[in-house]
Amino acid sequence: MDIFQAAILGIIEGLTEFLPISSTGHLIVASEWMGLEQTDQNKSFEVIIQVAAILAIFSHYKEKFSLQHIRLWTNVLIAFLPLAAIGFLFHTQIKALFTLETVAWMFIVGGIIFLIMEKFYREETHHTRDIEDLSISQAFWIGIAQMFALIPGTSRAGASIVGGILVGLDRKASAEFSFLLALPVLAAASGLDLATHYSEFANTSWLPLLVGFVMAFIMAYLTMSLFIHFLAKFTFNAFGIYRIIFGIVLLIWFV
Repeated sequence: MDIFQAAILGIIEGLTEFLPISSTGHLIVASEWMGLEQTDQNKSFEVIIQVAAILAIFSHYKEKFSLQHIRLWTNVLIAFLPLAAIGFLFHTQIKALFTLETVAWMFIVGGIIFLIMEKFYREETHHTRDIEDLSISQAFWIGIAQMFALIPGTSRAGASIVGGILVGLDRKASAEFSFLLALPVLAAASGLDLATHYSEFANTSWLPLLVGFVMAFIMAYLTMSLFIHFLAKFTFNAFGIYRIIFGIVLLIWFV
């Protein structure tokens, strides 16, 4: 992997990790487009850019990391557990699902779900407007919804946002809770990958890793801020349409 490829993948990870458009799906497509094989060294690079996304969350929500917000983090943990349990028990079967065709169809299905969700969304019925006000049951059902993100192309952010909307969060609260929920998910995924591929770091050029890390951090931080501003004025319809178009393009060109 050269510096240009590392920069592109870092930008894609940072831009898509917190948007409901599947970072994994975009990284798979970008890697295919640039001719990058899924080698152990390239997998070690994915660990680095995921760590950058984790640090972006810490930086963006640093005021939330205190004992005053213990209830919030309890809800994050509750929402994380369903995905962690299913991912641990069925990780081999889940890996077998990673094909471009699966990614393409899940992009389309996810896009349709977002358009249907917005069709029936009513602001007055979504009373939870602050992530600090989530109940334990809301957090649990968001966690159940997030389990669908184990299907490649679904989008972890997308699944948790849809789950949040369905249990009464407004658009902003759903997006922000999905940001924080990414923290244990990415930490667990990065930790597992690091334990599996730690020896590959010794044989990897550090300059591409550094470039990818910096680009992922910058884009992740900016994306979280801009996404919240976007939702103050607009709906998720644009993401639904994008997902459908992107999925169709994948089916035509790659599958």
